[in-house]
Amino acid sequence: MAQTLIRNGFVISMNAERQAFENGDVLVEDDRIKAVGIVPEDMIAPDADIVDATGSIVLPGLVNTHVHTSQQLERGLADDVDLLTWLHERTWPFESSLTDEDSYFSSLACGLELIRSGVTAFAEAGGQKVDSMGRAVTDLGLRAALCESIMDCGEGLPDGWVRSTDECIERQLAHYDNWHGKADGRLRMQFGLRTIFNCSDDLITRTKALADEKGVAIHMHVAEVLEEVRFVQETRGATTVEHMHKLGALGPNLLAVHTVWMTPRELDMFRLHDVKVSHNPAAAMKVLGFAFIPEMLERGIAVSIGTDGAPCNNRMDMIDEMWLTTLLHKGRTLNPKTVPAESIIEMATLNGARCMLWEDEIGSLEPGKKADLVVVHPRSAGTLPVHDPVSALVYAMHSSDVESTMCNGQWLMRDGKVLTVDEEAVLEEAKSRAAFLRKKAGIELPDRFPTVRVR
Repeated sequence: MAQTLIRNGFVISMNAERQAFENGDVLVEDDRIKAVGIVPEDMIAPDADIVDATGSIVLPGLVNTHVHTSQQLERGLADDVDLLTWLHERTWPFESSLTDEDSYFSSLACGLELIRSGVTAFAEAGGQKVDSMGRAVTDLGLRAALCESIMDCGEGLPDGWVRSTDECIERQLAHYDNWHGKADGRLRMQFGLRTIFNCSDDLITRTKALADEKGVAIHMHVAEVLEEVRFVQETRGATTVEHMHKLGALGPNLLAVHTVWMTPRELDMFRLHDVKVSHNPAAAMKVLGFAFIPEMLERGIAVSIGTDGAPCNNRMDMIDEMWLTTLLHKGRTLNPKTVPAESIIEMATLNGARCMLWEDEIGSLEPGKKADLVVVHPRSAGTLPVHDPVSALVYAMHSSDVESTMCNGQWLMRDGKVLTVDEEAVLEEAKSRAAFLRKKAGIELPDRFPTVRVR
């Protein structure tokens, strides 16, 4: 039995009463939380590791519900271009050039950024190298739901990405058998459907039946761009959400990502079927549009926050994404009370856990739940003073204020130092591989300013 006592912090529990404990404690025993708030002395083992959290905020580990780990090395290669250029000339050529080891280091580099921004769990958005993702997450110590981008139709995609419907189902099952429940239970599988552009009705309905049978989530980009909605109307006679409703594909295990182009009727369908939503504000603002997030929250839809991938949101930083979410929707609705700080924290913790179908074990600091938590210590000129810790966490905090993160009772980062992998070595390898992959993919970037090579 190993104990860690985090003492004297401002503890945001996210329990059923949404209690916060000033000068509160969190007692961790092995991989679970044993006590929160007031910890009796007789519960504390003599050899417990005592962490002084004075002046710090302790909260559940952040949950990022849409991450393309396989795109991390492409950061900066798809900026200021239209969507077709983004896909066909930048992202697909780059991602299809990855080897298994490239994907492994891409996932490691992405995971390091997640850890440093307080994330302890994430939902993979879907790449082609699930085994490499799984290796990386195992080494990083994070919690994740893995996913392959599954496609059985579509034009212009890289060779080998489009497979028969039967092969798509077989791959889903193989990944489930290989990874679900692995790494001490930190890894789960989701079943991935890339978009309705690339998935037949047969694949959608069979994947839904399989996910129901296995009790796992389906991860899918839904109503992402206006062209998608028009395409489905022209080819299948209804909008994306209406059509999926007709197929019986809407349900509590569907994690619908982006969900920008929706009608009030479709929002009601999401509420009726308890569909889960991943809101990616930076990516949406860059290339997609404005999702009706306040309207979803008013309906009681579980909305979480995701960063998306590095080519469409150059920051895999949940602290930034929380800040952006609240400002974006205040501006859209012209209402300063829209999506307040406490709602943002709920989206980034409990709702994230709900969207990953993991709320029974993570998302709040409560006795019996897994010990996934983050310690934030505001000490910089950009965050101080802290009058209201909840408000400061959303409106003023930076990822540089994240001091320590714990997943499954193990420190991933402590006092600003990542403990699970060699951060410097990973980043050096990532830089080298990224430069090689850019040349391999044949990606040429514009000269934004006349550049003179000096040496």
